[in-house]
Amino acid sequence: MCGSIRPLKSKLFADEIIKILIYLPPDFQDLQHREARLGKVNIINILRSLKMTCLILIKRNHFLNLFSVKSSVLFFAFLLMVSGCNSNKKTSAGQENRDVANLPSANDDYFQEIGKEAGIDFVHSIGDDDLHNIVESSGGGTAFLDYNQDGFIDLFICSGTWIEGFSKSEKPAKASGNRLYRNNGNGTFQDVTKKAGVAGPWYSMGVTVGDFNNDGFPDIFISNYGPNVLLKNNGDGSFSNITKHAGVAGGNECSVGAVWFDYDNDSFIDLYVGNYLNFDPNYKYYYAPDGFPGPMAYDAQKDVLYHNKGNGEFEDVTAAMGINDIDGRAMGVGAADYDDDGFVDIYVANDHTLNYLWHNDGGKGFTDRGTMSGTAFSQSGEGTISMSVDFADYNGDGLLDIFASDDKYCSLYENMGNGVFTDKSYPSGIAMPAGQYVGWSSSFFDFDNDGDVDLFKTNGALKHLYGQEDQIFQNEGEGKFSDISVELGKYFTEEYVGRGACLGDYDNDGDMDAYIVCLNDNGKFLRNNKGNQNNWLTLNLIGTTSNRDGIGARVKLTAGGKVQTAQKKSTTGYLSQNDPRMHFGMGKNENVEKIEIKWPSGKVQILENIKPNQILTIKEL
Repeated sequence: MCGSIRPLKSKLFADEIIKILIYLPPDFQDLQHREARLGKVNIINILRSLKMTCLILIKRNHFLNLFSVKSSVLFFAFLLMVSGCNSNKKTSAGQENRDVANLPSANDDYFQEIGKEAGIDFVHSIGDDDLHNIVESSGGGTAFLDYNQDGFIDLFICSGTWIEGFSKSEKPAKASGNRLYRNNGNGTFQDVTKKAGVAGPWYSMGVTVGDFNNDGFPDIFISNYGPNVLLKNNGDGSFSNITKHAGVAGGNECSVGAVWFDYDNDSFIDLYVGNYLNFDPNYKYYYAPDGFPGPMAYDAQKDVLYHNKGNGEFEDVTAAMGINDIDGRAMGVGAADYDDDGFVDIYVANDHTLNYLWHNDGGKGFTDRGTMSGTAFSQSGEGTISMSVDFADYNGDGLLDIFASDDKYCSLYENMGNGVFTDKSYPSGIAMPAGQYVGWSSSFFDFDNDGDVDLFKTNGALKHLYGQEDQIFQNEGEGKFSDISVELGKYFTEEYVGRGACLGDYDNDGDMDAYIVCLNDNGKFLRNNKGNQNNWLTLNLIGTTSNRDGIGARVKLTAGGKVQTAQKKSTTGYLSQNDPRMHFGMGKNENVEKIEIKWPSGKVQILENIKPNQILTIKEL
């Protein structure tokens, strides 16, 4: 109860105030998004709640004069604004206003770094003062997720921690850990780690997010150096560690990449965990300038495939499904249906060894087609230091292509159809600019909303805390990309030890923002200032017969005669995950002629004549 509003003496007048809310405009959700950016999200949330109340009253035959209704709501809105009401009892309105006031206005940069001002004070830790081993160098995942389902994406970030006998420095006074930041809906974030119960203590490497029990709230799987963790979302802002009951802890492996996907289309998402190597802290043989031994000094660890039994438990089906990982040292892991046969496949980016492309054989098993498809090697025919993977149709031919980042020229595998790929990294214009850096997280995204996917790439040294500039490659069409990073803002002239990154529309303004994890350093949050100068459409898919996240759904969007093809994914880039909603740039097109969704269940759903510049929720029919 807001103390500054006196109780209304007239029951009739109170009824009028409530009932007026049925006359709120159809674009009420858009109103909420716009008002949230002005720091008025609490008032709008109150109005939304009262609107639901009014619908109940209407069913009870409470009606009144339209003029008196409109008069009442104006008076009520005035009272709300002057009272300074705040639905969040733990945060004052004054504090929220100060947080919003700290946000810098948009400058001339396309991407503007605003992490500190937005309330993100996370500092990644390797558990040491400097890099002393390969495990410390390999972490740093992050994810955008809407953990409280309020329509604004929140931020989860992984961190390492000090471990006795593993870390070389003295034990710090304050332990480091993972962080969860809630999106306040006004351009700022609030650290809710303690309440959520997601900090640790774990030496966390990567994260993948998915609603494994189809209850409407996204759950978090964290891959660790040591036993892994599955955190069940309780729906009240907190998470429960159900790892033991679920059976997904593994042993004492060093798990790095992981991905949620429904390999058998039974409506429950399954889990693939990429394991790295058997690290031995006592092994001391290495070339001194390197600082520590490389990955080939240690034996590989086998990956694991878990089948979701649908009752909160998982079963290890690795051997039964034909996953025979002999010598892979997994880093990034991704999943998409590259051949459009209705079953999602797996790509594993391995360190120093051949990459895997596990073809899904109708949900009954997997066959490695990495070598025969042309995706196991780089364009020079070598196994590279592969880091991450992403899938997208970059050339508009309706086939999903693959980008794999590494420490050299990277690989852009163009899907030629019939299960065959060709590495186009050099002719596309990516190889030479990328070859100057060590690439880690790479994701396709349409940063300028022109209707074709561009490429974001984080960079950083392998064995030393030496920074490198991150890159954005603009899709120029006709299979060509250009490195325009320095034209997009000051951030891209600065050097950081980049690792994981997540991309998403955090302020719901229609363009893609980014968060980057910097090894043993402050993370960086980039706000997109100009992408929404073009039109856009964001799709929030909700499965019913399919898994609730709609992971694996294939979407074809037609606007201005141009067809864009994309697939709903979970993990994207290096140990990270992007906005759970699907984002499409539309250029100057004012209408979407057609949206075709092929759900994992096999159902096909079509929508026509959709207006752009909205977040559209689509529920499987």
